[in-house]
Amino acid sequence: QVQLVESGGGLVQAGGSLRLSCAASGSIFSIIAMGWFRQAPGKQRELVARITSGGRPNYADSVKGRFTISRDNAKNTVYLQMDSLKPEDTADYYCNVNALVTARLTRVEVWGQGTLVTVSS
Repeated sequence: QVQLVESGGGLVQAGGSLRLSCAASGSIFSIIAMGWFRQAPGKQRELVARITSGGRPNYADSVKGRFTISRDNAKNTVYLQMDSLKPEDTADYYCNVNALVTARLTRVEVWGQGTLVTVSS
C-alpha cells in the first residue's frame, strides 16, 4: 500500500554532514507523520526526529542543534540534514511513516529498509 525509498547514507568523518531522504509512494490519502529512527549495533532502535503533517518537529536530545528534519508535502518526502556528525551517530537509519491509505482510510505504519550512516573519528 505504501512504499518507502531511502537514500543518502554513507561514510563521513566526524564533524561532517550527510542528508538523508525518504520518499513515500502508493495508495496514500494523507501522511500523518514522517520520521527517522536509528539502531546502532547491540542497541535498541531509537527515535531521532519526527515531523507531523503540520510541520511540527521533535528531536532526540542527542541530536538537537545538529540535525534538522523537514518535509516536502507535495512529494511525500522527508529529509534529515545531519551536521556536526559524531562517531556515536553511527547506525542504521530507518525512515518511518504513519499514513492514511485510500483503502477505507486505514491507518498504516511503514518502515524503510534502512540506510547505514558511518561516522569515523
